[in-house]
Amino acid sequence: MMNWNNTDTSIININNKINIRTVTFIIGLFILLLVSSSSNAAQYPVAGTSPWQRPASAPVIEWVKHNRVWYKESLTGINTPYPRSLYFLDNQGNWYTPFTRPGMQSPYDLRRWHHTSQ
Repeated sequence: MMNWNNTDTSIININNKINIRTVTFIIGLFILLLVSSSSNAAQYPVAGTSPWQRPASAPVIEWVKHNRVWYKESLTGINTPYPRSLYFLDNQGNWYTPFTRPGMQSPYDLRRWHHTSQ
C-alpha cells in the first residue's frame, strides 16, 4: 500500500513554493511599476487640482448665433405662444441639452419628435 500522506505533502509543498514564488514575483513587479510610473508622473501637471479655474490656454466661445432652423427643431411639438420657461433657449450655447433632442418614443413622446406625418 502506498503512503499517500508523504506523496500528497510533497506535491502540496512544491505547489506552495511555486505559488509563493509567483505571488512574490507579481508583487515585486507591481511595486517596480508603481515606483517607475510615479517618477514619470511628476513631470506632467495634475488635472483637476483647481476645477473652478479654466486653463488660460483653453478656447473661449465668445458668442453663439442660432438660426431659425435650430429654433424650429428645438421647439418641435410646442405650440405658440411659447411658454416663458423656454426662453432659456435664447441663451443656450452649443453644449448638449436634452431639450433640443428627441427623447423616448411613444407613448412618452409628448412633443411628437418621432411622429411621422401621413
